[in-house]
Amino acid sequence: MTNPAPAPTVALSPVPTSPPLVRPLSLALAALSKQQARPKLPSPPDFSGKWSSGQAFLNSCMLYLHLALEQFTCNEEKIFWTLAFFKDGRTVKWSKNLFCQEADTGIFPIWSWTDFEQQFQSQFFPVNAEADAINTLEGSLYYQGNWTVDDYLDSFLILASDARYMDPQTLVVKFRCGLKLNVQSQIATMPFRRPADTDLEAWYAAAQRIDQA
Repeated sequence: MTNPAPAPTVALSPVPTSPPLVRPLSLALAALSKQQARPKLPSPPDFSGKWSSGQAFLNSCMLYLHLALEQFTCNEEKIFWTLAFFKDGRTVKWSKNLFCQEADTGIFPIWSWTDFEQQFQSQFFPVNAEADAINTLEGSLYYQGNWTVDDYLDSFLILASDARYMDPQTLVVKFRCGLKLNVQSQIATMPFRRPADTDLEAWYAAAQRIDQA
């Protein structure tokens, strides 16, 4: 009696293993940057309602809202956050009136940030800022006098913005008239590269060069 033949051995295939997960460097760096804490943003200062500081306060609020947009889920949160800085003077009365209207009607009277901006400007911006700036630019009180050109330029730009002067030639005329006579003369008699009467930036630069020299 012959022995039975041994059963053939079956070679087992190695179990496939997944290759190690390698994240692209750009994705890893992006994930790391998200984990890092963002620099702390300065909050706006408390606002008392002074007309002279209304624009600066609103600018500070808008800057924070743009840089920290993820902190706010709706316009109402933005408005309430801004009202938290109304702690003195006329601002307290205005915000109190808003909440009284909400208590009476059950609805907060300002729905959108655009509406809030408009109402804020009507309450806390100078009433006649544009007219006052125009009157100043039509006189001689804005002239350079003993100021440096840089100080004069800063004041002039604010007045021009408040007056809503947009025409370049008009702005050049007003800027030139306010300069000291010797600065005006040197620019007017430049032998070459004299600024054009519509090139406001060139007039600014030329006046600053002469003042520094």
